[in-house]
Amino acid sequence: MEKRDTKVKKAIKITGLILALCTSLCTLAACGGKNADKGPDTNMYSSDKKSIVCTIFPEYDWVKEVIGDKADDFEITLLLDNGTDIHSYQPTAADLVKIASCDVFIYVGGESDKWVEDALSGAVNKDMQVVNLLDVLGDSVKEEELVEGMEAEKEEEGEGEEEEGPEYDEHVWLSLKNTGVFVDAIASCVTVLDPANAPVYEGNAKAYNEKLKELDDEYADAVNKASVKTVLFADRFPFRYLVDDYGLDYFAAFEGCSAETEASFETVTFLSGKVDELDIGAVLVIESSDKKMAETIISNTKDKDREVLVLDSMQSVTGKDIENGITYLGVMKDNLEVLKKALK
Repeated sequence: MEKRDTKVKKAIKITGLILALCTSLCTLAACGGKNADKGPDTNMYSSDKKSIVCTIFPEYDWVKEVIGDKADDFEITLLLDNGTDIHSYQPTAADLVKIASCDVFIYVGGESDKWVEDALSGAVNKDMQVVNLLDVLGDSVKEEELVEGMEAEKEEEGEGEEEEGPEYDEHVWLSLKNTGVFVDAIASCVTVLDPANAPVYEGNAKAYNEKLKELDDEYADAVNKASVKTVLFADRFPFRYLVDDYGLDYFAAFEGCSAETEASFETVTFLSGKVDELDIGAVLVIESSDKKMAETIISNTKDKDREVLVLDSMQSVTGKDIENGITYLGVMKDNLEVLKKALK
């Protein structure tokens, strides 16, 4: 895995897009006339709506909850709406234009969002509010960790190259406790945009946080009643924040941000052994898995009567899913039912 080369290529591509964006914006500004305010995107400059751009689905859904019945006053954009997850996303020129002119930009802020710094350098809205989820959490952000049996991501470091700092776990949205903090931060931004309706947004945030707390209590109760206190993933593991919230142990094939998909014989053997040792009734995967590794692990256990269950990390949500009514709370409620089965 040549992670560093991929980052360099991505940075080059984004820099090129930024230059193209700046050229386009300067051309539009110089044109004058009736059409000068229209810009390259529909109603970008002429619309009276307040613009909020989100990178991932959970952010988008939280914004909708905070705004509530004032939705007609806002234009909310979800960048990752075609099933591409955060680790492989690269912004298009149209995405960069939306970011450059928006009133609020919300992103995760981890290693996968290195492109954001360049994107924001092309901002034309100098009053833009930027919400970096990792910055909002501060000291509560967790570093990626290698647990026993987990394969480290393969990286090649050149001689004399400076060692990188710690890599933080980006999957902060998979904690209901974290989400309450994010919702408050989003509500604060929205009230700055529309102070006249501040009580509405604050009330919506409070009501939503009560629902989050109620579901959080259900998770804690389910874990307390469970006979098994360990989850095992035949996949990458984005649920570190969730298991830490409720004191669960875990084993997994790969770290949460890993791009690896093929586990070694040693990893499969280790995880199969843990299934037998801890009498784990289900092997878990995330929503994009083909389940082949999970099935291989189960086939190597003594008792092959095990289930493969899916926990949804909301990294592959599409516009179609949104049209069909998917919500953050709905997914987390479904995940709770899956977790209950896995902990039997």
